[in-house]
Amino acid sequence: MMEGIYLLLGSNLGDKKNMLDQARNLISHEIGTIINSSALYETAAWGKENQPSFYNQVLKVQSELSAESILGKIQKIESDLGRVRLEKWGSRVIDIDILYYHQEVIENENLIIPHPGIPERKFTLEPLTEIAPDYIHPILKASNQELLYKCIDSLQVKRID
Repeated sequence: MMEGIYLLLGSNLGDKKNMLDQARNLISHEIGTIINSSALYETAAWGKENQPSFYNQVLKVQSELSAESILGKIQKIESDLGRVRLEKWGSRVIDIDILYYHQEVIENENLIIPHPGIPERKFTLEPLTEIAPDYIHPILKASNQELLYKCIDSLQVKRID
């Protein structure tokens, strides 16, 4: 059985690297142990393109919390770091998404896991494949590596550290 809780961090306002550092610190205090983290990647904005580029990073976290509890903690962390939700895909100081919660499939009004955007977003798949290339998507039954290979997203994703 493939275990793992994978989170995607993103920031495109202010000191992006510092914002991701702060988010990682809060995640390790509020949610659980960070087992692995990808490099940082810089990507042009996706969905709404007339905004600054994003820094993204994927973390593998070990936690005893439920997916719903993690979502609540993430929303508090985003809020504590100054996130304001003004528009879908708008600029943000911090964005944290739950990509996978072990092999669970969760669908309710607050939470969809695996994250529905995984297969079409290179900015998610590049860092995810770096740390979990063989992790199998529980619905698509394909590895992250296979999903990246099939991904048609043409946005440039550049490793920066």
